[in-house]
Amino acid sequence: MIVYEATKQLFVEDVVQDRIEENIDRKFYEKMGYHTSESERKAWNNSMQYMMKVLIDNRIPGNVGIAIEFKIPNTSKRVDFIITGKDGQAKNTAIIVELKQWTEADIVNEKDGIVQAFTGHALREVAHPSYQAWSYATTIEDYNETVQDRQIDLHPCAYLHNYLTVTPPTLLSDNYKYYLEKAPAFIKGDVEKLRDFINNYIKYGDDKETLYMIENGKIRPSKSLQDALANMLKGNQEFVMIDDQKLVYETALDMARKSYQDGQKRVLVVKGGPGTGKSVLAVNLLVRLTNENMVCSYVTKNAAPRNVYATKLSGDFKKTRINNLFMGSGAFTEAASNEFDVLLVDEAHRLNAKSGMFQNLGENQIKEIINASKFSVFFIDESQRVTLKDIGTVKEIEGFISKAGAEYEIMELESQFRCNGSDGYIAWLDDVLDIRKTANSDGFDLDYDIKICDTPNEVRDRIFEKNQINNKARIVAGYCWDWIKDGKNKSDVYDITIPKYDFGMSWNLGNSSTWAIDSNSVNEIGCIHTSQGLEFDYAGVIIGNDLRFENGKIVTDFTKRASTDNSLKGIKKMYKENPEKALKLADEIIKNTYRTLMTRGQKGCYIYCEDKQLAEYLKDRIARCDGSAYLLFGNDNLMVAEEGEEYK
Repeated sequence: MIVYEATKQLFVEDVVQDRIEENIDRKFYEKMGYHTSESERKAWNNSMQYMMKVLIDNRIPGNVGIAIEFKIPNTSKRVDFIITGKDGQAKNTAIIVELKQWTEADIVNEKDGIVQAFTGHALREVAHPSYQAWSYATTIEDYNETVQDRQIDLHPCAYLHNYLTVTPPTLLSDNYKYYLEKAPAFIKGDVEKLRDFINNYIKYGDDKETLYMIENGKIRPSKSLQDALANMLKGNQEFVMIDDQKLVYETALDMARKSYQDGQKRVLVVKGGPGTGKSVLAVNLLVRLTNENMVCSYVTKNAAPRNVYATKLSGDFKKTRINNLFMGSGAFTEAASNEFDVLLVDEAHRLNAKSGMFQNLGENQIKEIINASKFSVFFIDESQRVTLKDIGTVKEIEGFISKAGAEYEIMELESQFRCNGSDGYIAWLDDVLDIRKTANSDGFDLDYDIKICDTPNEVRDRIFEKNQINNKARIVAGYCWDWIKDGKNKSDVYDITIPKYDFGMSWNLGNSSTWAIDSNSVNEIGCIHTSQGLEFDYAGVIIGNDLRFENGKIVTDFTKRASTDNSLKGIKKMYKENPEKALKLADEIIKNTYRTLMTRGQKGCYIYCEDKQLAEYLKDRIARCDGSAYLLFGNDNLMVAEEGEEYK
């Protein structure tokens, strides 16, 4: 999506007439549904003056295309400035420009591609502008089929129009040579050099043709971690990290290397919502640190991702290696101190106090993991705690860090790479479910297939249709139907029945630990434990009567949960002893469960609600959007036993 587009001639006129800031802001509101910050508007006004000076060169045709604020498909990131045209062979070409208003910056020696600069009203470590430009161009190529099929050339660069070179050099030093070669950086006084760069690749105007091709190009399906895992473990770069992902990755590498050398315990806590790349980062770190001869394991409580990963890796890797690389969170009850160099804990919000089938082993999984490793990373999203036993919170982790005398950092991932890259969708969903009030109450910016279905049969039909494409669509449901033990291996024994629609389906079968990827699993319904930590193209979500809309607000009701539901085990006793606490916890868990289910699909989600008032409420919230939202729910979700739990 492009916020502002024009030819060079019109762009120059907008700048000269002092209307560029107003026009971009107006277009931003039309496309995004909200106004951006005052500081960003000032940045537009300032930087566009400099870009105009660059472009008023007779060698640059007046009909080249200009795009400002291009949202990269499947991410929440925006490219500052794009110039399009054709090269000497009439080939479609685009110049990607990362604009910075920095006046100075410092080298960060320990971290690849990271600099320190004053940005966001503070001195921060951020990705080098050349790295940013290069990673944006690479990501566009990865996700846009038209760019690849039409062989559109992308040439990234950075323009720091307020930055003066210093001695010894910082931003232009050899520390960043690799990225400077991929995306040259131009600074104050480099107007002529930047013009030469543009002229080197663009000879003719294209009347925005290339912009149109990029804007309307077919989006290539997002990679899923489970499909890319084998190549990643073989050392291939499957995902290009951008911005905050890159900073977290480099910080983790730096802390791991220091702990490996000096033995000092260190902990990194990484907060991030659905689709911010937590699992991708964890596996990238696993590969890199293992290759640096560190004893390193990826840890998760939920067995579902581990089972899927093991299946995907079978044939390429020995079972012993897989078991060493991927471990359950209860594996460290008897581990010696610093037995591991690095433990990478994904879905840390799902950690429990005790381990084992009967929750009677060990003292506390957080404490045990910190004890067992020189360096540990906890990837966490507190809004994905979905059972009473989940103790993973930042506060809880900080408490055990303090007791261990460990050095630590807390970082946050904000870039969205799921639900077609819409931060707005996640924020909108939080607002809709009354998890938190957000600025996205009236909509979101996305190209996402989302629909409220009137019957569960419609959800099933849509998911069946989508699943025929590549076996990446699944149905999931809330815990409102009992799991019939006698039929646990028979898909024709229907656990989930909705008689008024003659609808019946089975929970996932007890003899499958890889429901998310099995060829016939679309015929069964998964739950939170089989989808959390995994992602799919489409998710179908059946919302039971534990979530309703009454008297103008979202309500939850733990009494509507199935008797076989273990996620709220103990809530009735807690309710008798402390009703207020019990209701608050149950409300949080039920809402978090549906939030998680409704963010599994990368391309779309189809929803059926047992409560008709809830369905009408959701339809109304969708209708408040600017027309770009079309409600649909579907998901490839996995349903297998969690560590220490029975199947359900």
